[in-house]
Amino acid sequence: MKIVVLDGYTENPGDLSWEGLGSLGELTVYDRTSLTDEQEVIRRIGGADIVLTNKTPVSRRVLDACPNVKFIAVLATGYNVVDVACAREKGIAVSNVPVYGTYSVSQFAIALLLEVCHHIGHHDQTVKAGRWESCPDWCYWDYPLIELEGKTMGLIGLGNIGRHTAQIAGALGMKVIAYDAWQNDAGRAVAEYVELDTLFAQSDVIVLHMPLLPFNTGLINRENIAKMKDGVIIINNSRGQMVVEQDLADALNAGKVAAAGLDVVSTEPIRGDNPLLRAKNCLITPHMSWGARESRQRIMDCTEENVKAYLDGSPVNVVN
Repeated sequence: MKIVVLDGYTENPGDLSWEGLGSLGELTVYDRTSLTDEQEVIRRIGGADIVLTNKTPVSRRVLDACPNVKFIAVLATGYNVVDVACAREKGIAVSNVPVYGTYSVSQFAIALLLEVCHHIGHHDQTVKAGRWESCPDWCYWDYPLIELEGKTMGLIGLGNIGRHTAQIAGALGMKVIAYDAWQNDAGRAVAEYVELDTLFAQSDVIVLHMPLLPFNTGLINRENIAKMKDGVIIINNSRGQMVVEQDLADALNAGKVAAAGLDVVSTEPIRGDNPLLRAKNCLITPHMSWGARESRQRIMDCTEENVKAYLDGSPVNVVN
């Protein structure tokens, strides 16, 4: 059984092991495969039976050219990089990793928020540049410092990650409200469900924790930003396409949105013409919230189980 990993580097830059997957078949691991050159993807899959991908697209053309493929395992939760309809037509099961980053992604959302509130990185740099040493006062700060106690966090999405973020926000003394079409008792235990317009109107901090869906694509736009409090903070480490980036940049530059902390953008890697790169009070990190070693180990473990289950004739975590 031939197994090919198309883009293994981000999942395993050297601190994890492919040994478990290697025990299941003849394993070939590529660190990176072109995101745009389908011929390279086709060459690398070759006669493989099982394909593992993180962000490398596996299109209809690729599947048509690689008739040996019997199973595709996505090294992530999102599986939009695979033409799942075509795979279904061809009898190819596609599995994903449904849960792995609950703790690291929610922790990162709070880290973005705390950096917005305190600008710790900036002040560390000023101290090391000698500014504190020469300061006429015993302390200083270059940005307003924000205390979160008593403020309202509005979570758009209250699944596993959203609920854990809600728990942390509650521990910081915040009131937590949430919008989610799928309400349940686990969510009610950590937040108050409200309508979306209510969340926009009442939240001091808005955090996006939803998968990308048709209804929320472009959700953070000029019209909805106008419904928010003046000085709202927006945190997004879910999917960049939920934000109309020019509208958010305009709101940041106008001061309607006080600050944004973003780990995702609409096109990744980010393009140099993205308006958020030049917006005021906008922190951007390179889609790294998922990348804690513990989180990536869960991906590896789940993917091994997905492949084993397929080989045993009972695929699990199948999305098509």
